[in-house]
Order: sequence, then structure tokens, then C-alpha cells
Amino acid sequence: MNPEDLQRLLTMAMPYGKYKGRMIADLPGQYLNWFAREGFPKGELGRLLALMQEIDHNGLSPLLDPLRNSRN
Repeated sequence: MNPEDLQRLLTMAMPYGKYKGRMIADLPGQYLNWFAREGFPKGELGRLLALMQEIDHNGLSPLLDPLRNSRN
């Protein structure tokens, strides 16, 4: 993981599915867990979804708050 990945979680929107258009950092945990069970997509999207799932699963989502606040 690199710092740019954390920024991408806040700026990359889900390109398809039930949560199309929602930023990856804002996806619900159960949706991220579904990907973890069923398999993450290939490429950058899958890598970022896996990262966000790990962050969410370990209760580390508040670590993104300073990045969110700096964007406002």
C-alpha cells in the first residue's frame, strides 16, 4: 500500500453494480465482505476494494478522516 492508494479510495467511484457512483471509501462493509468471499475484480479496482475491505474489517476507517477533511 502507498499513500496514493488511500487518496484513490476517496476519489475513485464504484463503476458498476448496486453502489455505482459511490466512492470506494463509502461502500458498506457488507458489500466489501461480499467481494472478499466471492472474489475481487482484477486490476486497480480489485486492489482498492481489497484494501478498503481490510481497512473496514479492522475498524480502521477513521484513518481516512484526515484525508476527507483535507479535501473540504
